[in-house]
Amino acid sequence: MVCEWCSSPNVKKLTGSVYWEIPDGTRAIEISETPTLSCPDCSMVYQSEPIIKEIENQLYLIDCRQVGKVITFEELMAIPRLLKKNYFDFSS
Repeated sequence: MVCEWCSSPNVKKLTGSVYWEIPDGTRAIEISETPTLSCPDCSMVYQSEPIIKEIENQLYLIDCRQVGKVITFEELMAIPRLLKKNYFDFSS
């Protein structure tokens, strides 16, 4: 695995908090314990594209009224979906 920003091979896997806007734009939430990548060479801390897509899809597919101001990544992913897939995602 290499850093998406500087191509360094020294990327470390961590968990951390991220802040995400609910799809309807009414508020933002903190998602704690989110899988995160950290590069000591360029100091970037970021989420991989698959994690970003997983979070965005889940937020589109659940009743976001169930989500408080802070939720863990695992708790978010465990919320039952209202639809089987994100019909607005044309990338797959």
